[in-house]
Amino acid sequence: MRRGIAAAVVVAALTISASACSSGSSGSDSSGPVTITWWDTSDATNEAGTFKTLVKDFEKANPDIKVKYVSVPFGDAQTKFQTAAGSKGAPDVLRADVGWTPGFAKAGYLAPLDDTPAAAQSKLFEQNLIEQTKYDGKLYGIPQVTDTLGLMYNKDLFAKAGIKKAPATWDELKKNMAEVKEKTGVDGFAFNPQAYYAMPFLFGEETDMVDVDAQQITLNSPAAVKGIDTLKGVLKAPGVRKLDTTSNAYANIMDAFSSGKVAAIIQGPWENANVFKGAAFQDKANLGIAPVPGSGAAQGAPLGGHNLVAYAGSDAARQEASQKFIAFMTSKESQVKVATTNGTLPTREDAYSSEVTANPGIAGYEGLLAAGVPRPPLPQYSSLYTPLETQLIKIISGQEGTKPGLDKAAAEAKRLLPEYSTS
Repeated sequence: MRRGIAAAVVVAALTISASACSSGSSGSDSSGPVTITWWDTSDATNEAGTFKTLVKDFEKANPDIKVKYVSVPFGDAQTKFQTAAGSKGAPDVLRADVGWTPGFAKAGYLAPLDDTPAAAQSKLFEQNLIEQTKYDGKLYGIPQVTDTLGLMYNKDLFAKAGIKKAPATWDELKKNMAEVKEKTGVDGFAFNPQAYYAMPFLFGEETDMVDVDAQQITLNSPAAVKGIDTLKGVLKAPGVRKLDTTSNAYANIMDAFSSGKVAAIIQGPWENANVFKGAAFQDKANLGIAPVPGSGAAQGAPLGGHNLVAYAGSDAARQEASQKFIAFMTSKESQVKVATTNGTLPTREDAYSSEVTANPGIAGYEGLLAAGVPRPPLPQYSSLYTPLETQLIKIISGQEGTKPGLDKAAAEAKRLLPEYSTS
């Protein structure tokens, strides 16, 4: 599950839209099983296999329902779903980022799930996650997996550098990363230059991209400028890996960390399984997980994850089948299977069994969820990452000053939120 909103590829979008429309149109044939289409946006290499197995389990338990499984890259899925829903050909069920749910609901693309089989056990879920599925007082999704960002670190490299505990502030991080480089020869820290990973620097200054209550865009506020300046300071510190702004930056950073060439990164639990495949973490106990550092006055990381949502354009038979499918895929048993296989975090309190928390990656991130900053119920919120990311790369690579760059990001955000004021 990778962050960022990629531009849509029109031809691919139309192809998938047509496929979904074709598969859905025959789903309500009363002479045979109901067929529903599910777009899975999980990582095709490390996660999708588990969900394919669960689909087979569901079909075995529900012989009157067939599920057409379609893997859709996360970065393309938001735009492709919008295109497909606009042409009445969207999948019956979508694995949607929590940030997409309000916008899809406002557009009328999603069916409310209140008082349906999908929501029958909603009280057993973490309630702050249930709140992130709501729009205008109605429930439009069921949380499938959740996440937040943490500081992943290599305990062995920290110990060799004489570091006894994870840094709690950015100043401590800079000091520790210099110590790692000096005493081990390994880069102390690497940063993924995407807007999502920069959010802790804003939260550390007690600000966000937008203040919904005040209807104000805060991307260029003094606090935001201070936060991004802090990030620039971290990236210039001794022991920090050279900034990678290539299209392969994410993969390069993950490879460097999992192989032991970088001691610490900011990352989420969706990469647990991938990290444990690396040479540096054959002993899973070597993975340390701590809260992302802050300014000293505040710390915070975005609370994310994925909801399963149902398409409002499906007929009654496919709606009913979709509700059963969502209930099955978010059940305690399914979440335990996903957590133990993929290393991701369950959204139900009863799914944190001893088997699940035996994974140090899950146990580490579970303790960070309470401090996660939920996304406001603003349909345009996830779209704000795009102008921030465009300017962030220019700012941290020295092509643009912090305030001028954030002013440009705020101006673009104003196009999305014309009724909002700017700082």
